[in-house]
Amino acid sequence: MSIPHLSLTAARNLHLAAQGLLKKPRRRAKPTDILPTIQRMSLLQIDTINIVARSPYLVLFSRLGPYTPQWLDEALLRGELMEYWAHEACFLPRSDFGLVRHRMLAPDKMGWKFRQDWMHEHAQEIDQLIAHIHEKGPVRSADFEHPRKGASGWWEWKPHKRHLEGLFTSGKVMVVERRNFQRVYDLTHRVMPHWDDSRDLIEQRDAEAAMLGNSAKSLGIFRASWLADYYRLRQPALKPLLHNWEEEGRVVRVDVATLGEMWLHADLLPLLPQALEGKLTATHSAVLSPFDPVVWDRKRAEQFFDFHYRLECYTPAPKRQYGYFVLPLLHKGLLVGRMDAKMHRKRGVLEIFALYLEEGIAVNASLEKGLIFAISQFAEWQHAKQVTLARLPDGLFASCRSGWEIDIA
Repeated sequence: MSIPHLSLTAARNLHLAAQGLLKKPRRRAKPTDILPTIQRMSLLQIDTINIVARSPYLVLFSRLGPYTPQWLDEALLRGELMEYWAHEACFLPRSDFGLVRHRMLAPDKMGWKFRQDWMHEHAQEIDQLIAHIHEKGPVRSADFEHPRKGASGWWEWKPHKRHLEGLFTSGKVMVVERRNFQRVYDLTHRVMPHWDDSRDLIEQRDAEAAMLGNSAKSLGIFRASWLADYYRLRQPALKPLLHNWEEEGRVVRVDVATLGEMWLHADLLPLLPQALEGKLTATHSAVLSPFDPVVWDRKRAEQFFDFHYRLECYTPAPKRQYGYFVLPLLHKGLLVGRMDAKMHRKRGVLEIFALYLEEGIAVNASLEKGLIFAISQFAEWQHAKQVTLARLPDGLFASCRSGWEIDIA
């Protein structure tokens, strides 16, 4: 059987189809859409920066359109989701608890996320904290008093916050809800009463094989070298795994223009004829999070979309190229640009400090219409009444260079 040859555009569109970003939503989102949307991506990365909508809410918005952010919190509270270190800190389906349990049981392998010396040094306090949770119920770090300023003059983490983070990484406690985005922890044996490590634990090798399977399904089409980063796996044995998957019909080889050999997940085979004929079209325009699965692997985004992206919020302001918290812009299958923005919630204004288009992206009516729609919907979802614009590419938004009002109706 000959290997199918795909254009780069077709390959990108297959990936966006797997991620739920190929077409704009056909209907209004419902609370029951949260879990399947996360299952489709496998992971939803968590980040606390709140200059616009926090990242996990934005990633869902890019796929669902206008929805109520509280639905994510409610899905966690209902027990549909859990939190743990996956790509980084992530929401993932609670049904995937077994895939990450081996990490919890070997926290010393988790690097900076777990400090064994701290846990030993404060063992008595930590035992008291566990007893407190057992007796009083779930806790936040905010429930405990704050220490004085540290020697550096900065407020230091409360000891109890460090204790809870250590217990979280080692799987002794789990996050059962978030209140104002603050984690609420309960004892793992209460959250997962039917789980038994001696009976249910999945061996690391098998768990990582399942993680790689999730990665392949969520990417849809991929180079072998792209798989490991999704769950931050270290040098998995991919060659025999891909051979087995190919034998089982879970993936097929394809050849992609400029990228060479790639693998297509079997779930996307129904779309392959359209892709080969150039009829699989992308119509979605959306503002993306810097932590969206499409761009969180910066090397993959550059190889696949020719999109060079770096998060600059931790870079000193004079050294930033684009801005503090820059959001990628998706339009009809291309990452066409990025914008540096801030949401002024009290004033109801989305301020765009700068918007940049990628080299070779031409300003035309389709691009303008798509970006205005995406930005307006993004602003309205955050209850903005106005979008203001500052630095723009020549020719873009010629009729509204300073911004526009949001038509709430």
